[in-house]
Amino acid sequence: MTERPHAGATPPAGAAASAPSGRVAENIVHFVRALRAAGLPVGTAHTLAAQEAAVAVGIAEREDFRAALAAVLVSRYEHLPVFEQAFDLFWQDPRLLQRVLASFAPAGEVAGERDPEQEIAARIAQAMLPAPMLPERKAADGTDHEPVFTFSPREVLQHRDFETMTADELAAVKTMLGELRLPLPELPTRRTVAAARGQRVDLRATMRRATGAAGALSPLRWRRRERRTPPLVILCDISGSMDRYARMLLHFLHAITGDRDRVHVLLFGTRLTNITRHLRHRDVDVALARVRGAVPDWAGGTRIGACLEEFNRRWSRRLLGQNAVVLLISDGLDAEAGQGLDAQMERLHKSCRRLLWLNPLLRYEGFEPRPAGIRAMLPHVDEFLPVHNLDSLVQLARALAAPAARSGMARRGRQAFGEHGKNREVSWTASTWKY
Repeated sequence: MTERPHAGATPPAGAAASAPSGRVAENIVHFVRALRAAGLPVGTAHTLAAQEAAVAVGIAEREDFRAALAAVLVSRYEHLPVFEQAFDLFWQDPRLLQRVLASFAPAGEVAGERDPEQEIAARIAQAMLPAPMLPERKAADGTDHEPVFTFSPREVLQHRDFETMTADELAAVKTMLGELRLPLPELPTRRTVAAARGQRVDLRATMRRATGAAGALSPLRWRRRERRTPPLVILCDISGSMDRYARMLLHFLHAITGDRDRVHVLLFGTRLTNITRHLRHRDVDVALARVRGAVPDWAGGTRIGACLEEFNRRWSRRLLGQNAVVLLISDGLDAEAGQGLDAQMERLHKSCRRLLWLNPLLRYEGFEPRPAGIRAMLPHVDEFLPVHNLDSLVQLARALAAPAARSGMARRGRQAFGEHGKNREVSWTASTWKY
């Protein structure tokens, strides 16, 4: 096995501008791989272009060499800070990588609380470190073979609660959250499009075709209803009791916001904040840094009724059209004891096609809807699902892909708590809910 070339092999100052070869060419290859691991969309073609750029400008001047590589490896403006830090780290002392990684990952630190520049530098340093080698094992006959593991770390993390994860486990789960998608089914809209077959005759197209047919018979033209995925609106609680879950779910919300159009994300604690524009940024670290700067009430109190009233008044008419689906992520612990919450939940439920409530408290087997806020919200939701680990998000995807059972949960809630959310002394546990 060949040894990985050192990243710190700086080109000699007086070298001639010739085709890169040997250590220089190998370091260019590894530099492109490090950029790809850090999140830049570069591949084999970019590696060849980088080597051609090194031939064109030479390696005598460091700044010319930097500009040449940036010209062929950076395609978007937001990728430039990543490239700049990667270049400074890669083409210097290789021991600098270990020092940078150690300084940006102190023991016991919770992931997601660092400065955005520190996040980028730590990610670059991690991408440049050599991959750990698995220990080889000797078989009984003396031959080498691959080690066999009896379980998958990914499978274990799927059932681990976000609140009990270590910093390393949280970092691994963030990557998995970025790969999840929500398969919303396509629904027919009122718009129609031309089709080979359909249920409605396109009179305008048929007459236009008949006019040019010079009296000959022409076939009918048809139109059918266009199908499109409905808008998705997420209302996420960022109060103190939801802090850890909200930080993890933001990685999931960033992934689905960039995956499809018409996704709107609003955070609420003591006030309501629309963060959809911030989550549109391609780099997740920069997007979350902008979110933290835009939300002034993170990990504070909870005024669910007041925030839903503001949403219904300011955002409902413009976001909840065309059969929108609403995901309400909250534990239902309201500081105002559910004041005005019943009326606002009823209005929200009537304004959308489906209303799903995701509550991390459902992870407990003995969960009972005792708080006033939960009793006020339950009669107006269509699905009541947990949201405390990766497996619960997979359940959410299945629920969205299944046909909508409109008002099924709401009907059971009204039967248990009455038309106005009054508790009828019915004790419900998590096993009562069909999810």
